[in-house]
Amino acid sequence: MKAIRCKKFGPPDELVLEELPSLKPAPNEVVVTVKACGINFPDTLIIQGLYQLKPELPFTPGSDIAGIIKEVGDGVKHLEVGDEVFGFVQIGGFAEEVVVPAATCFLKSRKMGFPIAASFMVAYGTSYHALNDRAKLIEGETLLVLGASGGVGLAAVELGKLMGAKVIAAASTDDKLQLCREYGADHTINYAKEDLKGAIKELTGKKGVDVIYDPVGGTYSEMALRGIAWGGRFLVVGFASGSIPKIPLNLPLLKTASIVGVFWGDFAMRHPKQNMQNTKTLMQWHEEGKLRPHIHKIYKLQDAAKALEEIIDRQVRGKLVLEV
Repeated sequence: MKAIRCKKFGPPDELVLEELPSLKPAPNEVVVTVKACGINFPDTLIIQGLYQLKPELPFTPGSDIAGIIKEVGDGVKHLEVGDEVFGFVQIGGFAEEVVVPAATCFLKSRKMGFPIAASFMVAYGTSYHALNDRAKLIEGETLLVLGASGGVGLAAVELGKLMGAKVIAAASTDDKLQLCREYGADHTINYAKEDLKGAIKELTGKKGVDVIYDPVGGTYSEMALRGIAWGGRFLVVGFASGSIPKIPLNLPLLKTASIVGVFWGDFAMRHPKQNMQNTKTLMQWHEEGKLRPHIHKIYKLQDAAKALEEIIDRQVRGKLVLEV
C-alpha cells in the first residue's frame, strides 16, 4: 500500500510517497481501506516537530479518515469487514490503509460521502467537546469564535448557533466572514481591520462574551480575553498563528473567568464511551440536515504537500481533504 511518509521533521515539500507492506490489526483494532482523509492544522505542525505529539520517525501523518473496513481484530464487536466507516487516529491517515482503534471508528451514514465523512470527526468532535463538555455552553449565551472560517472554527460557529448561542465570528478577511454568516454567525469581526476588544464591547453592550473559542493563539488571545464577560470561559483549542500567548493571570481573576484547555484527541482516547455518545449526537444532527461540513478543496494523496502548504498559507476556508 502507498503512504505519505515524514522521514525528518520539516516543511511539507520534504514528505515522500512510498510503498509499504499491508497492515494487520491488533486486538480491538481494525484495518481501514482509506477512501478519504481530512487535513487539519495540527498536521502542518506534526510534520515539523512542533506539535505536542512527536511520533518516532519515520511516520505517516493524518488523523481524520473515512473508508471501508478491510480486516477486524479480535474483540471488535460493532464493526465488520465491508462496513463504511469514519474514524480518528493520531497518525497514519495519509495512506491507502490505516489501523484504527475500534473505539474511535464509527459506521458512517450512507448519505454521507467519504470526503464529507473525512471532514467530520476532528472538526465537529473538537468543537462539540469544547462547547458542550468543557465550556458547558448555555442557550442564550454569547460565543466568540476566533479563526472562525477554519475547519474547527466554522464547526464551532455552526454548533454554537445550533446550541442556542448568539455567535460572533472573528476572522482576517471579509470573504471568510461571509462564509461564517452563511453558517449562522449573528455578528462578525474582521480582526485584521478592527480593534478586537473594542468590537466585542460594542457588540455585547459592554457586557463581554460568555465563551471564547480560540484555535488561533498569538496576540488575539489576550485581546479577546480582555473582552470576556464576568464568569466567562476561555477555551484554549490551538495555536494556528504559530505563537503560544503568555496570558496575564490578573485578567481571569478580575472577571472570575476560567481558562479551559481543549485536547479532543486525548479525550477521545481516554473517554471512548463519552466520545462515542458525542459522535452519535453529531451524526444525528447531520442526518437531520443541521450540520453541513464545508469542503474547500479535494486533493489526491500524492498532492498532500500542496494541500498542507495551502493550510500554512492561510488560504483555506473550512476543510481540505485528500482523496485516496
